[in-house]
Amino acid sequence: MDIGLIGFAAVLGLAAIGSAIGMGTAGMTAVGAWKKCFAQNKPAPFMLITFVGAPLTQTIYGFILMNRLIDSPSSPVAKMAAGIFGGLAMGFSALYQGKAGASASDALAETGKGFGNYIMVVGLIETVALFVMVFLLGAMG
Repeated sequence: MDIGLIGFAAVLGLAAIGSAIGMGTAGMTAVGAWKKCFAQNKPAPFMLITFVGAPLTQTIYGFILMNRLIDSPSSPVAKMAAGIFGGLAMGFSALYQGKAGASASDALAETGKGFGNYIMVVGLIETVALFVMVFLLGAMG
């Protein structure tokens, strides 16, 4: 049995779980923010969809790393560790990106201002997942 396959499954699965939770959190808040806008006869900013979709990229990073783990000459234990811990890091990045996106959605819908500031916060949280993917891609040779 190749325990490296656990890492292969874990990296994509954990990243995707984080993406789903993050998008769900941001999505629920965006829907509520749009509802408030409609109730107040204000334009509902479509840009909120940016905050909802942002956590999805961590699933892509998990997929990229998963493909590297398949072909990696690293030991099965190293593959398993990279998959589990890389997937957890990407998943948590997506989860908290969704939470930040939820706050950003509420703030933007209420004020109509600050999109650039909010997207910078979401982008900084994204950077954690990018760093994890890049560093592990390098480590897996």
